[in-house]
Order: sequence, then C-alpha cells, then structure tokens
Amino acid sequence: MIRSILMVSTGTLASRLLGFARDAMVATLLGAGAVADAFLVAFQLINVIRRLLTEGALNAALIPAWSRIHATQGADAAAAFAGRVLATIGTAVLVAALLIGLAMPLVIAAVAPGFVGQPTLHIATDNARLMLPYLAFAGPVTVLMGLFNAQQRFALTAFSPLLFNLALIVVMVLLLVFPQSAATAAMATAATVGIAGFLQLVMLMARQRSGRLAAPLRLAFDGQMRGFLRKALPGMIAGSGPQLLVVGAAIVASSLPSAVSWLYFANRLIELPLGIVGTAMGSVLIPELTRAARDDDHALMMHAQSRGIELAIGLTLPATLGLMVLSQPIVRLLFEHGAFTATDTMATAQAMIWLALGLPAHVLIKTLSPAFFARENTRTPLIATLVGLIVAIAAAYGFGAHYGASGIAAAIALAAWSSALVLVIQGSLSFGWAIDAAARRRLPVIVLAALTMGAALWWLTRSIPSADHRLMQAAWLALQIIGGIAIYILPLLVSGALRWRDIRAVLKTPEG
Repeated sequence: MIRSILMVSTGTLASRLLGFARDAMVATLLGAGAVADAFLVAFQLINVIRRLLTEGALNAALIPAWSRIHATQGADAAAAFAGRVLATIGTAVLVAALLIGLAMPLVIAAVAPGFVGQPTLHIATDNARLMLPYLAFAGPVTVLMGLFNAQQRFALTAFSPLLFNLALIVVMVLLLVFPQSAATAAMATAATVGIAGFLQLVMLMARQRSGRLAAPLRLAFDGQMRGFLRKALPGMIAGSGPQLLVVGAAIVASSLPSAVSWLYFANRLIELPLGIVGTAMGSVLIPELTRAARDDDHALMMHAQSRGIELAIGLTLPATLGLMVLSQPIVRLLFEHGAFTATDTMATAQAMIWLALGLPAHVLIKTLSPAFFARENTRTPLIATLVGLIVAIAAAYGFGAHYGASGIAAAIALAAWSSALVLVIQGSLSFGWAIDAAARRRLPVIVLAALTMGAALWWLTRSIPSADHRLMQAAWLALQIIGGIAIYILPLLVSGALRWRDIRAVLKTPEG
C-alpha cells in the first residue's frame, strides 16, 4: 500500500511541478490585475468541476460498486456495469457542459458577484466558455481512471494528468516567445484547456489492455445506475472540498481588487503537498479499505488507517511549517516576473501563511473520508464539505472586510478545520477510529521532528538575508529546503521511526 501511495504521490508531484511552471507563466503573462482575476475565476470554476470528477473523487462510489460486482458476479458483469457508467456519466457531463455554457454569465455572476457591472464579467464568461469543452472529455476520463485504480493500476492514473499541464505550458511558451496582449493570451490559454482534456482521454483509451474494461457502452438509468449515481454525486462533491472552499471564498474576494489572483497563486502552492498526499490517499486508501470492509478484516482496516495517518502527518506537517516560514521567498522566486509585482508577492505570501494553517485539516479530510467511502457512506463527507463551505463564505465576509485577502485565506483555513471536525466526530460515533501501536509510537516523534525543522528554518530566514540576484535566491531557497528535509529526517532515523530497510522495501517490492 505504501508503495502505491508513493507512486501516486510521485505522479501528482510531477503534475504539480508542471502546474507551478504553468502558473508562473500565467503570472508573467497576466500579472494580478483585472484580466488575471477574470481568467482565474473562470479557470477555478472549470478546475473545480475537473477535480469534482477526477483526482480520485469518483473513486468514492465507483471503486466499491465495481469491486462488489466483480467479486460477486464476475468480470463480465463488472465490465457491463462499467460500460453503463462510462456512457451515462459521459452523456450527463456533455449535457451539463452545454447547459452551463448557455448560462455562463449567470454562473460567473454567482461565483464572482464583484464582477457584475464590470468588464471582467464579460472576460471571465468568454474564458470559461472556451474552457468548457474539457468537460466533454472529463467524464470518460474520470470513469477510466477510477477503473484503473480499482484494478490497482495506479501508475497510469498517476501520470496521465501531466498531459493537462504540458499542453497549457506549450501554448504559454509560444505566447511568451510571440507576445500578445493580456486578454489575447488569456483567451488562447483558455482554448487550450479543452485540447488538454482530449489528450488525456486518448492516452487512457490507448492504454486499455483489452476492450472489455468497460463494455458494452450503454446509456442506462435503471435501478442499479440510479443507486450508483445517488452515492456518486455526494462523494464527488465531498472529494472536491478544498477547491469548493476556494471558490466559495472567491465570492467575497471578487469585490476586492487583485484578491482573486493573490488567493489563487497562494492556494496553488498549498495544493502541492495537498495534491501529493491527498490525491494519493483517495486513490489508494479507498481500494484498500474497500477490500477490508468487504472482507470484514479489522486488522487490515487498522493497518491501512494507521499507515495513512502516519503518511498524512509525516508529509503534511513539515510542509505546512515550511510553507509558512518560507512563504515570501517562494512566492518571489516563482511568480515575481513580468506583470507580477513585489506588492503582489507580499500580498500572496501573507495569504499563503493563513492558507497553510488549513493544510493539515485538508489532508486529514482526505485521510478520514476513505473510511466512509469504503463503507459506501458518501453522505457524511458531503455534509462535512457543505459545513465547511458555509463557514468559508460566512467567515470570509467577516474577515475579508477587515483584513482583505489574508482574512479570506484565514476563513478558508477555518472552514477546512470545521469539515475535518465533522468527520472526526461522525467517525467516532459511527465506527470509531483506531490506529496500531506502531503509529502511536511514531506519531509523537514525527511531530517533534517537524517542529524542530520549522524552528531551524525560522532562525535561518531571520539570521541570513536573502540575496538580490534571482539565481542566488533560488540557490539559497534550495539549500534551506534541503537543510530542512535533513533536519526533519535525521531524528526519525535516529529514533527508529523511519528505517532505511523500510525505505528500501518500499522501493523494491513489486506493486501487488
């Protein structure tokens, strides 16, 4: 299981790094003004729908249902079920994309009311409509990725999202070589989103080992399919919690100049560890816990939960502290180019500090939700997500009025912890949480090592000033990150919480 999580995490890391390159180009091309705000609202809207479908969200309902049919009725019945899901989801998403396109001005006005009466509303509407073709491909891509994960073919689904960012990067490189106005650059980039979705679908279709993965294709709304959709829709919404919180906060941010852009770029940095850990948890823990729940294997359930919580805390806590301490140099190095100014850097870094406080909660949600999904309970994670969304919007109005973008970022963090608290309470009441002795022994060591690393980085950033030259800034930041990792890992090795033979075993053991 650990090796599978690391494989998914590696693919997600590669995708997120390409995403940083993409966003650095967006900052260079568009800066943080009205055109950037309009483009990023449209992109966040499409991105939320993309993640609502992909990145493990549909796994919450598809994997348990497919696994149950495969185990009880055989491969042919599972393939027939998958064919109905593929055709039905694909058709439904296509129809939804057409309807959203027609109503796009109203949709943008709802998610960004501050744009109403401004030119940014028209720009955002045009950009969003150009991005909508992506959704026609996202439906089939979603189902295929879920089926590959159900078969434990994690490498393919882990690396296929790379195509999304690669397509956008190629177009933006051309825009940098052949400069255009910010509005033209935004439109060209928006149009590329649909092409990126098509490339993903082609790759997944080409990698099927046989045509029986999902066959025959048949549109169906029978009792089995209606039952699946009733479970899938709440799970898909719950799986997109972090992105929905950002969209909810954007409702408030749209009335503040450049706040949408600052929050977007800050959140992109938070999404690196969130994507690495959270997506891996959703992709790997759900199949693992589904098998344990189906077989009533309490030992396997405890083992999966324990390793998941260890990895979540072990990777997220040092990332949280590192992002908070190094927020300004990271934002300056990645985004302060072209139209993105030093003022934008300061505002983005401040928002990033507050967003980082919610990172452990986001990953905790990703770690706890699979326990509900494995029991085919998608209602509780949905309630937790809706509670967080309400808290995000309400708190953003209060905090944003006094503290601007930083206050809205704090509202997002508060909302994340509210969602996590709902899951902890409901999980304790429903089936209880249990971790094994090894996790209870290692977790305090992990927390202490992370705090030591954070203190060391804090001292370094205040004792040694940053260089002025960009190359020197990059070298100094890299040294700080490498040094922080070393400071964090050393206590884990000395205490035995992390052992070299465990690392070698993870890297060498074939994926089961």
